[in-house]
Amino acid sequence: MAVATAGLLYLMLKFAARLPMDVPNARSLHARAIPRIGGVAMMLALLVASVLAWPPSPSLGVVIMCVAGVAMVSYFDDWRGLPVVPRLGAHLALGAMAILLLGEPGPLGLVCLTLALVWTINLFNFMDGSDGLAGGMALVGFLAYGMGALMGGDMELAFACLSVSAAALGFLVFNFPPARVFMGDAGSIPLGFLAGVFGYSGWLGQLWPAWFPVLVFSPFVVDASVTLSRRLLRRERIWQAHREHYYQRLVRMGWGHRRTALAGYALMLSVGGGALLLLDSPARVQWSGVALWCAIYGFLLWRVDRAWHTYFKP
Repeated sequence: MAVATAGLLYLMLKFAARLPMDVPNARSLHARAIPRIGGVAMMLALLVASVLAWPPSPSLGVVIMCVAGVAMVSYFDDWRGLPVVPRLGAHLALGAMAILLLGEPGPLGLVCLTLALVWTINLFNFMDGSDGLAGGMALVGFLAYGMGALMGGDMELAFACLSVSAAALGFLVFNFPPARVFMGDAGSIPLGFLAGVFGYSGWLGQLWPAWFPVLVFSPFVVDASVTLSRRLLRRERIWQAHREHYYQRLVRMGWGHRRTALAGYALMLSVGGGALLLLDSPARVQWSGVALWCAIYGFLLWRVDRAWHTYFKP
């Protein structure tokens, strides 16, 4: 999958006459237009992986069908742009369909899980704003999922997760700072969808407890959730582009894309490895580990806030 993704990106950059471009805006950390075709190459490579695994189980078939719909909507958004309402409506409809067909959560469970999945979709998109960051999170996060599925004996889910991780590795060949391509919504939106759906599927299959997928993707979950909560408390328009995420602050304080990405990788590997180590531990130890990571995140957020206010001190 890594070779397939990298090869597709090479061909698209070399021979495509016209590519969707990411033009700098108020949220951007880059100064020039860059092709946003990484997600297209990743999704095409994953389509190859789904063919290799054919015929899929009913649950994987549901995921393939729904993620294809999400990817097509996101690809159109990259090309032409979509208003918020139809885009969010598609996320809600496809998310609810996937959750309903994978299990029987009941009306309240369906609503809560769908909202959680839509948030996962969008937080991954929010965090795709610095070279190498979202690709690294996909590489490490889905690798942790795959290892967790292998530990639980679910070979099909492990293959699916490791395929996504390998596709992310191929994308990083072109996205590691300085980036030559961006992921685009056609990559970040389906990856967020898969992070939520695979996490839910592993929980349904009793491969891992509910905290595991949240902890694995916590570098993105914490940054996006804390940033959004602060903007809500300040009564700001949360749907507008901004540069207030913690990773954006690091880049703007002089860390640059490369150092920010490498620091992110260290955090991702630490939390992903820690989550895997906790899986075989007693429940008391598991929740103690989760509490420890909450404390670590509290300290890290405090440190960035303090550095930010010092750096931009009047």
